[in-house]
Amino acid sequence: MYAERVVSGMRPTGSLHLGHYHGALKNWVRLQSEYPCFYFVADWHALTTHYDTPEIIEDNVWEMVIDWLAAGVDPSQATLFIQSRVPEHAELHTLLSMITPLSWLERVPTYKDQQEKLADRDLSTYGFLGYPLLQSADVLIYRAKYVPVGEDQIPHIELTREIARRFNYIYGREPGFEQKALEAVKKLGSRKARLYKELRNRYQEQGDEGALEAAKALLDEAQNLSVGDRERLFGYLEGGGRMILVEPEALLTEASRLPGLDGAKMSKSYGNAIGLREDPESVTKKIRTMPTDPARVKRTDPGEPERCPVWQFHLVYSDDKTKEWVQQGCRSAGIGCLECKQPVIDAVIAEQAPMRERAQRYLDDPTLVKNIIADGCDKARELARETMREVREAMGLDYS
Repeated sequence: MYAERVVSGMRPTGSLHLGHYHGALKNWVRLQSEYPCFYFVADWHALTTHYDTPEIIEDNVWEMVIDWLAAGVDPSQATLFIQSRVPEHAELHTLLSMITPLSWLERVPTYKDQQEKLADRDLSTYGFLGYPLLQSADVLIYRAKYVPVGEDQIPHIELTREIARRFNYIYGREPGFEQKALEAVKKLGSRKARLYKELRNRYQEQGDEGALEAAKALLDEAQNLSVGDRERLFGYLEGGGRMILVEPEALLTEASRLPGLDGAKMSKSYGNAIGLREDPESVTKKIRTMPTDPARVKRTDPGEPERCPVWQFHLVYSDDKTKEWVQQGCRSAGIGCLECKQPVIDAVIAEQAPMRERAQRYLDDPTLVKNIIADGCDKARELARETMREVREAMGLDYS
């Protein structure tokens, strides 16, 4: 229906670590060469749990954007922006809140999970309850087709799809819809109009999903349709009304296989993280002091790699030959733990070297980052305004 856009965001938590890189950023870098990507700093989302410490957010915003750029996110390929600088996110969130049942928000699995994990914080606010709806607005405002998420975030995408479906059902049923749709069909030209009708009949009468996809591709290629006519033809195709908001799909990403230095999840708050741009001396010290298999008390004691946090790093960073060397050497006590750690140290430092190099130009001249974000905000806002014009018209709010 629209460009196959990808939308994703991160809360500004400050400098990122290697877990973020292997869990999300590496994927962002890959996606930017495949789709039009919109990556945003979710500063409003940070306020849902840290509304009482807003002073930490600003510094964190710029640190995090520099980390994105250091990781290889390319502003010439992807659009980078800050959520709060595109106020249309908040407007769509407000309008969607008028039609979203409270029970839909209360059943989101992470709602209760986060309440338990963050028991020391006051989370009895609408902002916290409504953050999945703000997430939905973040995606729907760009009519994105794909949202890269881990398995735990799939319920959020399902919620977004339900909200888009409900909105289109309520507000897509304009007076004279069918007549307007038939007029729009004629604008395709006689050959394409005939093909569209055939494909629509095959889908509606036989449930032929192939026909549905072929008809959508036909509309995507049509150059002479207005946004309103395009929405009508997509809705008419599936037997509904105008398709004003697009139902996004989850683009499932693998969870980061990189644990923290102690084998638990990597997190700054656990003190077990390696920063994305940490200096080599600090990286070396951290990995050299990592805990290993507790059975290896002495150098001559054999060990079991599967019980050792260092082995998890080898799974991410080492080739097959090195992994075989570790397996044999550890189990036979042929190598010591410091020997085992050295290839990991070398690989991590080699991975970080281009990141530190890319970051340096932005650290030397912070205006470069501000300009990238300013340009990204302008581009994002242009698309957001287009969506909101359609939303306001559909909801009867376009009066002057």
